[in-house]
Amino acid sequence: MAKKQSNVGSLVGSWAFLIGVVLAIILGFFGPMEQWLALVLVIIGVIVGLLNITASESMGFLTAATVLVIVTALSGDVFAIVGAWASNILEALMLVFVPATIIVALRAVFGLAYQ
Repeated sequence: MAKKQSNVGSLVGSWAFLIGVVLAIILGFFGPMEQWLALVLVIIGVIVGLLNITASESMGFLTAATVLVIVTALSGDVFAIVGAWASNILEALMLVFVPATIIVALRAVFGLAYQ
């Protein structure tokens, strides 16, 4: 999601995305996480959905995020073979991507409704 930074909101959104992904990967290595850490990842996902994804990027983001969520939901046993850490990382990434996907999808629906 490299893009030219035009304002503070998109800069915050870009940093939130990067921090969320890195934090999810790090926390995934340490097993099941505390509830407050999961809440932090969800909040980061909301920030990403609100500030980082523009209207022109919505469809691409929604497609990629939907595939990621479906594959993660259906591949838990496959990644458990590799190690519990792999499943934990994917679950932590979902804590970032699912809220962002919900926000972007709602914005897209409202955008379509008010065209």
